[in-house]
Amino acid sequence: MNVQIFGTKKSFDSKKAERYFKERGIKYQFVDMKEKGLSKGEFHSVCQAAGGYEKLIDPKCKDKNLLALIQYLSEEDKKEKILENQKIIRTPIVRNGKQATVGYEPDVWKDWK
Repeated sequence: MNVQIFGTKKSFDSKKAERYFKERGIKYQFVDMKEKGLSKGEFHSVCQAAGGYEKLIDPKCKDKNLLALIQYLSEEDKKEKILENQKIIRTPIVRNGKQATVGYEPDVWKDWK
């Protein structure tokens, strides 16, 4: 298993995801999204695995103006704007190869082999 956790150090769900894998003795790599976000390839891979870029958007993010702007952009511009402003992405994003989840999803993770 090759697990990557994309999150922030202050996010409670990111901390819970780290704890989940640590308690089960599963090695993981933590990537702090404030220091280094998703690359374009990772972003598209996660979008595909999660079921679309709409699933990545956090409706509770602090930047309400950016959320409103994204609603009115064309489909292609939405993807680019989300990739540029990754602070509106819901965390944690947990990747295991081609599989990925957005948010705290232990029920999905336990089925990963």
